[in-house]
Amino acid sequence: MAKVKITQVRSTIGRPEVQKRTIAALGLGKLNRTVEKELNPAMQGMITKVQHLLVIEEA
Repeated sequence: MAKVKITQVRSTIGRPEVQKRTIAALGLGKLNRTVEKELNPAMQGMITKVQHLLVIEEA
């Protein structure tokens, strides 16, 4: 499977609790933090829910 680099570029302040938990589940939580994840359907769904807070790049 493909790997993606996910970087949080916007804050979760004032966002719904569901979005905050999704960011935490992705291993993020602070601005400009980057994680590398395997892209599978579950991960793609989480990324889609909070894509307005992230920058996604192929790894």
